Amino acid sequence: MRVWYDACTGKQVRYAAAIAKKFRSVGHELIFTTREHPDTIPLAKMLGEDPRVVGKYAPTTLASRLEESSKRIIEFSRMFKDKKPDVAVTHQSVELCRAAFGLGIPIITTADTPYAYAVNRLTLPFAHTVVVSEALPKSFTEANCVNKVVVFKGVDEVAWIREVKPKKTVDTKKPLIVVRQIENRAIYAEKKQDNVKTLTQQLAELGNVLVIQRYNENKEVFRGKQGFEDTADLVANADLAVSYGGTITREAALQGVPSIGISDMAKTYVNTYLTQKGFPLFATTEDRVVEVAKQYLGKRFDVTDKLAALENPVDIIVDIAENITI
Repeated sequence: MRVWYDACTGKQVRYAAAIAKKFRSVGHELIFTTREHPDTIPLAKMLGEDPRVVGKYAPTTLASRLEESSKRIIEFSRMFKDKKPDVAVTHQSVELCRAAFGLGIPIITTADTPYAYAVNRLTLPFAHTVVVSEALPKSFTEANCVNKVVVFKGVDEVAWIREVKPKKTVDTKKPLIVVRQIENRAIYAEKKQDNVKTLTQQLAELGNVLVIQRYNENKEVFRGKQGFEDTADLVANADLAVSYGGTITREAALQGVPSIGISDMAKTYVNTYLTQKGFPLFATTEDRVVEVAKQYLGKRFDVTDKLAALENPVDIIVDIAENITI
């Protein structure tokens, strides 16, 4: 069986690598594509993958987004017009969903961001099967006209976090606090204020702060870090993770590292789900981050049994792909 996976972000590259490993282990071919993006290519190389790069992320304007997306769809159509994959798998790649649907390739997609309204409308209705965490309400898939839903007990990050083998870092006198900048180019965050510099200055009173910027645009960010960082590995060695988004907080919490998710963007179903399961993920507002940080900084939580109890969505995806029918 020929399986196609398109990864648009670093998280999706992680997912792709985990899925590729599983499919290959049972004798299937994995066609891995991605796009130019700050995290995709360097992470793929670090994971030992060599994906075909098709197009780029161009979020400058609505027109640039549409044009680059359209170019990717056309390129995919040309790639597969003579020899189509048997199934396409993705974490909501708009271009994969449109191209695969147009070519009659069944689509399996994962999804965990109900607030990404545009992406949901442009991907989920095309899918043969949508694989989602039990944390998400039925109203999410129902509102997006999903054909078939398969629910698993866990979150997407379980797909790769068990395989993370963090490198040992040199001990420092101060705790390490990893801060992830808001996804300031995403449509769902375009009206959000980016206060990462102020937040970093406040947290610097508690330890060494490492800021993970999204696009390395602001060279003046306090104690910032330029270039690619493997966040799953990085937070494994941290004393605290702080983020406006979700992936890095879940990667930390699943490894027993306390993590703080900021404001409404952190109060997602999957984050709340992990908190309720006993993982150290805490949602709060910007003005209370330091207060919460003082409470949990440096504490380690034994989540071994909790993590083992969660399902790996990769196993479910492979099973669906091997039994899929149009």
